[in-house]
This record gives sequence, structure tokens and C-alpha cells, in this order.
Amino acid sequence: MKIVLASGNKGKIKEFEKLMPNDEVVAFKELLGDIEIVEDKDSFKGNAIKKAQTIYDELIKKDYKDVIVISDDSGITVPALNNEPGIYSARYAGENATDEQNNAKMIENLNAKGIEITPAYYTACIAIIYQGEVYTVHGWMHGEVTNKEIGSEGFGYDPLFIPKGFDKTLGQLPHEVKKAFSHRSKALQLAKKVLDVII
Repeated sequence: MKIVLASGNKGKIKEFEKLMPNDEVVAFKELLGDIEIVEDKDSFKGNAIKKAQTIYDELIKKDYKDVIVISDDSGITVPALNNEPGIYSARYAGENATDEQNNAKMIENLNAKGIEITPAYYTACIAIIYQGEVYTVHGWMHGEVTNKEIGSEGFGYDPLFIPKGFDKTLGQLPHEVKKAFSHRSKALQLAKKVLDVII
């Protein structure tokens, strides 16, 4: 199955490739070049649908037939930080912020409140568009964030996040362990069920 991923995030593309080893995952840029999508919706679901719809519409204009577009919008929420960064996870420290800058801002905000460790959770929403129909699924992963970066695996806030039931951060855990319970894995399992029904 050929799936067009409505993301330019290299970390996400690698995750989808690992999670879907039997499918051909193609980043939209390979087919359409650079397209700027403004994520201006107020929910993960809204942003996921907007990204998928934008890429789907462009592919249809270029006469791609029977194409499946999958987009993902995800982020981390820390209740003790007024539910930040949420939908702004990728740009917590500003537009085009690096993972290191976003992590530094979270550590700074945790330290400002005197917090060493506190509950947090990841949300992933996957939007699927096939033959003009839109489908969405969600996955969550609960745990805690700490005010220290530990480990170099994964991407994003992984070095700060300790999943429930573990004493190590996602930055210390290998992909094979994480994929069993990550928010994106859970959402993708549901997405696969949707694909099995609609295709």
C-alpha cells in the first residue's frame, strides 16, 4: 500500500516507516515539493485534518488517483504548566524552534515553578483521507515529565518524558520497547483498522 504522509517532520516519517514496515510510506514533498501548511486550528484533530486535506487536495489537482493521505498532529500536555505546550508543542519556544530549544523552555518553566517531576501526557491524532472521506483516530500515552534531559533516543520531548510503569525516559528506551505503548502506535493501530475497513 502506498501512503502519502502529510508531514515534513523527519522524526515522524521515520516512526511511520518503522511502524508500517509492509507499506510504502512517502513524504508529500517527494510528490508535491514544499507546501507551507499553517496549523491554526484549536485542537490536534483540527490541525491533523487540515494538513491531510491540504495535501489530499493538491494530489487530486495533480491527478493522483486512489491515493491515501495520512497526517498526524501530536504533542505533549503538562497540566502543572497550564496544559502547555499542547497543540503548540512543535513551536513551544517559537516558530521553527529545535527540539533542544523546546525542551529547554519546558525545563525553564518547570524550574520556575520549582517542579522536578509532574504528570504529563502525549496525544496523537491521525487523520486519514481516502476517496474524499475523512477519518480520525486518537492515541494517548500517560506518564511524567522531569526537569532534566536524559537519553538521546527518539525526538521531541522524549528525553524529558517518563512513561507510566517505567523509571526511564523515552530518550533512554529503544524504539522496540516504545512502539508497544506510544501514543502514535496506539493511534496508528486504530488507523490500520480504519484502513482495513475502507480499502
